Amino acid sequence: MSVKVLVPTPLQKFTNEQATIECSADSIEELIDSLDETCPGIKSRLCDEHGQIRRFLNLYVNSEDIRFLDGKATPLKDGDEVSIVPAVAGG
Repeated sequence: MSVKVLVPTPLQKFTNEQATIECSADSIEELIDSLDETCPGIKSRLCDEHGQIRRFLNLYVNSEDIRFLDGKATPLKDGDEVSIVPAVAGG
């Protein structure tokens, strides 16, 4: 199954400057592991030392925030698009 991952500019140093990566995974958790195999070191930027997605990152599956779905257990299907979006703060 092929899932398209949209990678933000700050993480593209792990993807050979590619903004889009194709991966195979059945869940967000599998996707992160698959990304780390293809792009070594990216998992430590996405997840903390406990394996949880870092607080300053938002992941979306087809424009749906995974925090309102099943988190890292969110299932993926062929053709899904996963966006990694750094949180923005300000005032």
